[in-house]
Amino acid sequence: MTELKRVTVYTDGACIGNPGPGGYAVVLLYQDNREELSGGFCKTTNNRMEIMAAIVGLRTLKQKCKIKLYSDSAYLVKAMSEGWAERWRANGWMRNRKERARNPDLWEKLLQLCKYHEVEFIWVKGHAANFENVRCDTLAMQAAQQPALPRDEGYEKSPGSLW
Repeated sequence: MTELKRVTVYTDGACIGNPGPGGYAVVLLYQDNREELSGGFCKTTNNRMEIMAAIVGLRTLKQKCKIKLYSDSAYLVKAMSEGWAERWRANGWMRNRKERARNPDLWEKLLQLCKYHEVEFIWVKGHAANFENVRCDTLAMQAAQQPALPRDEGYEKSPGSLW
């Protein structure tokens, strides 16, 4: 059995207004290789962009990997590392008896990717001299400011319950 490749992934999401134009960014590091990815949507939320960044980062990897994913989003890190997202899914995307879970379309995609990869989610303090986190923030903000951004159909389907 071959050992899994160890990949480091940094992610960030940004939103100009919330909701508003949003962007996500990913930095993938493997040995001496580096890849930067970013994109955005014309109207979305910051939390959606945080989750989207993680999805894009994991989806980019062509084979099963052991991943350390760093994010400054406590929402993302806690939802995955403390099992919140799995519980929401098990409860029909309900957070409790009265409150629907937000962003189920994205959580579902992320949970599926985490079934394939071995992912450790690690929280980093945002904008605190972590070079890769700052780089992701810069790329996400640049992406949010691009002209003619596509629609975030998941947000548009149910904006009131997504953030």
